[in-house]
Amino acid sequence: MQPNNFGAQPGRIERQEPGVTQPRPPSVGEARARDKARKQAAEAERAAAEAEAAKKRTRKRVMIGGVAIVGVAALVGGGYLAYRAITAPDQVTASCVQYDQNGNEIVVDDSYCGDGKRNFVNDSGNHGSGAGLLLLGWPQYRYYYGGTPTIGKPPTGGSTVKPSNATITTKSGTTVQRGGLGSKSSGGSSGS
Repeated sequence: MQPNNFGAQPGRIERQEPGVTQPRPPSVGEARARDKARKQAAEAERAAAEAEAAKKRTRKRVMIGGVAIVGVAALVGGGYLAYRAITAPDQVTASCVQYDQNGNEIVVDDSYCGDGKRNFVNDSGNHGSGAGLLLLGWPQYRYYYGGTPTIGKPPTGGSTVKPSNATITTKSGTTVQRGGLGSKSSGGSSGS
């Protein structure tokens, strides 16, 4: 074997025993790296917490804005429905009734009533056809407004007085009067 020129002894291996061997203290570089890693982790955690708080604030503002929009829409919609309920014309169904000479009323088919129909008397008291000639013609027909009409029986409820601000239609679909804003128009098919 050749002598060592450096004056050092050959290396020795030391074994570590658990619970007995003490860890060596960290070097200056290792201590700085650990401190830097701790600071970066704390900074990342703080940034994540701030981002979450900002997200919650934004979500809360969006929710408040959404609730406000829904509230305003409900208020406008409710106001519109209330306005329509107050100003919209009523819907009334007209039934054709037959009067005999004794003044008895019987609900008949809608085809007997309407301007131009024989023995039809409108709300002005005018006959639908043959104005002066059929004044005493019987039976007479006229509209009965509202109530619960059953063909062949006297009408119940309702009135012979035409409602002024109402849309009036018959069960067969003929429009007698269009209601709303004071407009009135008489309808009915012509012919006898």
